[in-house]
Amino acid sequence: MNPLNITIPPQAAEALRRLTAAGYEAYIVGGCVRDAMRGAEPHDWDCTTNAKPDEIARCFADFHVIETGMQHGTVTVVIARMPLEITTFRIDGVYADHRRPESVTFTSSLTDDLSRRDFTVNAMAYAPKTGLSDPFHGADDLSEHVIRCVGCADDRFEEDGLRILRAMRFASVLDFTIEADTADAVHRKKTLLRHISAERIFAEMQKLLCGDGCERILTEFADVLFQILPELEPMLGFDQRNPHHDYDVCTHTLKAVAACPKEPVLRWAALLHDAGKPHTFTLDERGGHFYGHAEISEQIADRALHALKSDRKTLDTVRQLVKLHDFVWNGTEKQLRRMVSKYGYDFTVQLLLLHKADVTAQAACHRETRAAEADRLLQMLEALRAADACMSVRDLAVNGSDLMAIGIPQGKAIGACLQYLLDQVMDSALPNERGALLEAAEKYFAKSP
Repeated sequence: MNPLNITIPPQAAEALRRLTAAGYEAYIVGGCVRDAMRGAEPHDWDCTTNAKPDEIARCFADFHVIETGMQHGTVTVVIARMPLEITTFRIDGVYADHRRPESVTFTSSLTDDLSRRDFTVNAMAYAPKTGLSDPFHGADDLSEHVIRCVGCADDRFEEDGLRILRAMRFASVLDFTIEADTADAVHRKKTLLRHISAERIFAEMQKLLCGDGCERILTEFADVLFQILPELEPMLGFDQRNPHHDYDVCTHTLKAVAACPKEPVLRWAALLHDAGKPHTFTLDERGGHFYGHAEISEQIADRALHALKSDRKTLDTVRQLVKLHDFVWNGTEKQLRRMVSKYGYDFTVQLLLLHKADVTAQAACHRETRAAEADRLLQMLEALRAADACMSVRDLAVNGSDLMAIGIPQGKAIGACLQYLLDQVMDSALPNERGALLEAAEKYFAKSP
């Protein structure tokens, strides 16, 4: 991993050039250095400098400068439509609320500035002329795929409790391990998450869930997961005592999460889909059963996502997926058409993908055949769409205006007639042709009460 291969975009290069031309030190810093060294495309390019905020603003007087963060040392400069955060070297004051420092002190030392950062892989700075500044050996940890706190892990987490979840998120998304002392501190300090807003926790969890290392990290740090979502703790070690399952409820759940495509709603749904099982367990001579668990899981999902201040679209979609995750698929085109008619194409795809992930995490003797059947249904659904199959009222060869033109009054009668025509077409009782549909509509309306 050669940091000299870092390619800085022209906007960030211009920011460094201006600051150094004015006699200041200037570096790109943090996540953009980490990602560039990994060969990934950074999302943001941040700069740090020994110039004070007012000096930064003067250096960029001919650009759009946003001064809202100046009291904390940050000036945002927009260069060629790219916003760049430029922050003065600083030392943070006391973190009384376990989230943000009450004050900052500007410093002339880059090392002092890097020492206040969360993890070693985020505590590197780079400038084209001077190369990499890495006093905490972040490059070594990056090469070894390790997340390690800068300095004392307990201190870093006491300063900002969100760093606990950020450590897990980085380890999941980058598929890294968390260094032993840092991992011990994650477990030890997990209650600090009580000081963090639900919105911030939701945002970090959403990223964590979509990481390649999600199953491993949530297994290793299940206690932290239960700190955030106590509703899930009853799943831990809960023996399903069912021939369709090889794993306890928690292990099955995390394997189902990992088997889902990395789409937030699918991974949230997988995480929550069996939360109701411990509350619905019954046992007979055939083994364990969980009658009605989908409905209880939906209620738990609703409470959990409300508590985390989820956005409404995610909450509604996850609830519906959880409610229907145990839907029995019969393998027919007719059923697929009706599912699309009722729930829409995209949701039907999501439900099938969740179903595939669910069966993939079940007993080994069933996984292959059940996952193959889920794939067959997904292919069948795609073929129906490719063939422009009629699966919704919008796909009919007639619309409400056509029905009004033959005398059907506007209002509920139109909707009922369109639904009747759709049902007939999906049952192959009628062709999706204008003439046949209008004739059938006239007969339907004539028989209507």
